[in-house]
Amino acid sequence: MSAPTNETLVLGNDTPWSQVHTLLGPAYAETWLMVGVVMVFTVLIGGLLGILLFNTSQRGLFPHRLTNLAIGWIANMGRSLPFLVLMAAVIPVTRVITGTTIGIPAAVVPMVLAGIPFFARLVENALRDLPEDVSAVGLVSGGSTLQIIFTAQIHEALPSLVLAITLNVISMIEYSAIAGTIGAGGIGYLAVVYGYQRFDNNIMISTIVVLVLTIQLVQYTCTRSRHTRRRYTTKSERNLEMNPLRPWLFSISRAVQQKRPRARHPHPPHAA
Repeated sequence: MSAPTNETLVLGNDTPWSQVHTLLGPAYAETWLMVGVVMVFTVLIGGLLGILLFNTSQRGLFPHRLTNLAIGWIANMGRSLPFLVLMAAVIPVTRVITGTTIGIPAAVVPMVLAGIPFFARLVENALRDLPEDVSAVGLVSGGSTLQIIFTAQIHEALPSLVLAITLNVISMIEYSAIAGTIGAGGIGYLAVVYGYQRFDNNIMISTIVVLVLTIQLVQYTCTRSRHTRRRYTTKSERNLEMNPLRPWLFSISRAVQQKRPRARHPHPPHAA
């Protein structure tokens, strides 16, 4: 009898299809646990930074050049490093915050640091796409800054914000797979340890199929919800375009946002 070849041994290490779900199920749950925790911090902190980026610009409610440059520099620096490099660079910070450098807690820290600046820029771009009349209506109505931000800017930019959240979720799913290299758990860890290191073809194929289907489902859900929301937003924009006060609102908005002082005409000299 001839000795078994290496190829035969590799094929013999494949996990039976009937047992793949016992490994895939917990790993899939761990992936969504990481993504869920990361997205909470990303949406809250990144969304706030995105709002500040827009409203400290020239088109914003409170323009401030130095603040805008500082926040923009932080956002750009966070997006400059590939995730694998960032994950390795912040290991000391991760150890201080979580007390460990492996597992889900260790993966959450670099994923949050990578997701916040990316989402901040997406939020800024979503707000920049709005007509300037959106803020003008709130200013003319006497709304406070917070009221204009939440009831005018965010409300009207909601379809684009949904798309931004979807892009971030997809990116975080990809980052969670990369985080599997440090033993973070999830689909990525399963693919690396079983699919790559142990040459388990069944596990590798299963993780690829699950990741592809997950991304397709997330994107489809976003597209449907964005399309539904867009129906209302398009009608609202059409009504705004037909508003006879539109030029007047626009001029007032520019005057208030740029803080231009009103010209004072000197009194005519009194006749002698």
